[in-house]
Amino acid sequence: MLFDQLPIRHVTLRNRIVVSPMCQYSSKDGFANDWHFVHLGSRAVGGAALVFTEAAAVTSEGRISPYDLGIWKDEHVEFLSRIARFIREQGALAGIQIAHAGRKASTPRPWEGSGTIPSSQGGWTPVAPSAIAFDENHAVPRALEESDLPAIIKAFADAACRAQKAGFQVLEIHAAHGYLIHEFLSPITNHRTDRYGGTLDNRARLLREIAIAVRRVWPEGNPMFVRISASDYVDNGWNVEQSIELARQLKRLEIDVIDCSSGGLVPGGYAPQRPGYQVPFASEIKRGAGIMTGAVGVISEPGMADQIISQGNADLVLMAREFLRHPYWPFYAARELGHRVPWPAQYLRAAPQDTPIRGA
Repeated sequence: MLFDQLPIRHVTLRNRIVVSPMCQYSSKDGFANDWHFVHLGSRAVGGAALVFTEAAAVTSEGRISPYDLGIWKDEHVEFLSRIARFIREQGALAGIQIAHAGRKASTPRPWEGSGTIPSSQGGWTPVAPSAIAFDENHAVPRALEESDLPAIIKAFADAACRAQKAGFQVLEIHAAHGYLIHEFLSPITNHRTDRYGGTLDNRARLLREIAIAVRRVWPEGNPMFVRISASDYVDNGWNVEQSIELARQLKRLEIDVIDCSSGGLVPGGYAPQRPGYQVPFASEIKRGAGIMTGAVGVISEPGMADQIISQGNADLVLMAREFLRHPYWPFYAARELGHRVPWPAQYLRAAPQDTPIRGA
């Protein structure tokens, strides 16, 4: 059920509700600030089991926009440590997603336009597996040489080391939504003829090498997630069958959870969004690969979230927009489902009668 605990490695989630990574476009030079502290901390106060940061770029050139969160230098650790510590103090697990935007880098914030910011205006040249632009408004990326890839793999591993120093307990590799790793996975964006292109095994090689490098430095007792786009929604693109095979490979590399999103690779590469529309991906991958999965996508009602878990379609429910509308959604869900969950003592005056005190 939704409010059952879930042990993964040496940590235990207090329920199955996870705050999904949500870009805030509010950083300068990659640094977290008070906005991130309040945004993430309030969801931990609100009863979520695991709170993920937005995508934290592993290099400055790997940011989606100049305003993205970063973890590419040691100076980023101090403020991230403050956030992670507060999340843990509220009884939640502190999670971080690490990412590289690939060909979708150097873009404005969503409310400021689209396309690629040119270098003359503070942007940079994006990189990708192949020199194919996202659309006519985006720059043609520089195709990465094979000799470039060890540095990118190392950047992910270095980011994981910083995340551990900052006190995060769960780490997620972002391999979805048309960003760099997804671009390598999909034959739509990967036209390479070297050992990182062609077959599924070759296209998945970069992700496997990143997963190995990160797992090597990430504490053995701490979980690792990978977020994937289970389908490109494009003929001859990435699909759920390839996702299942990828999940099997990642399970052998000690990845614990596949976070099952979809789309984002090409313009229009999305399914019509309706409640629970991505849940079947989580279910198929869970059953096909024998690995824990997270379901995400237009999940807002407690009954639906509970059913996803109780029917065995996923092990976790990740929510984004609903947490923007309702930061304390777990308290509401518990009331609707008839569960008694602890509240912070500071909020007890608003809690249902006989509510237990968190930490008591």
